[in-house]
Amino acid sequence: MPSNLDAHIKRSHIISFSLLALFSFIEWVICAVLVSSYNSHNDYPSHSIRDRVRFLLFVGLWSFLFSFFYIAGFLTAATSFLFSIASHAVWIGITWVFWLAGAAAITDTLGGGLDCGNFNMAHCHQLNAVEAFGWINWILITFLLAFVLLAGARSARDGNGFGGPLTPAV
Repeated sequence: MPSNLDAHIKRSHIISFSLLALFSFIEWVICAVLVSSYNSHNDYPSHSIRDRVRFLLFVGLWSFLFSFFYIAGFLTAATSFLFSIASHAVWIGITWVFWLAGAAAITDTLGGGLDCGNFNMAHCHQLNAVEAFGWINWILITFLLAFVLLAGARSARDGNGFGGPLTPAV
């Protein structure tokens, strides 16, 4: 019989991965619009901004697609190793590094953010939004990483190890 904690885990998994998908989608769209505009006008402010926006475009798409993959898998095959705690930990760990690298790189390139009132550059507000959503996604994925590590510790304590499911089969 599933515990109350398992019901909370199921609910929070869907909510947190949906939020990650939403904010990743927003980041992905903003970056796609920037890349398209900069490419069509050939007016990247610098190679540094070009590279960082393109990387965050990739990370946004990566997170968006895999979030739905993990939501669907969790709902249909939660006890499969493909959707185990170990699988979650590996994907979230890699994604955590991607978001940290992307958000830190764009923050460094923009000098911590742009003052668009004193900065005469195309897409100033969009670049600030890319930076903000990069950090929002990193915060979300940090919470997910902490949650998965705690779930792994709980599973290991119960004798299932990290290869076990996030929640027992119903």
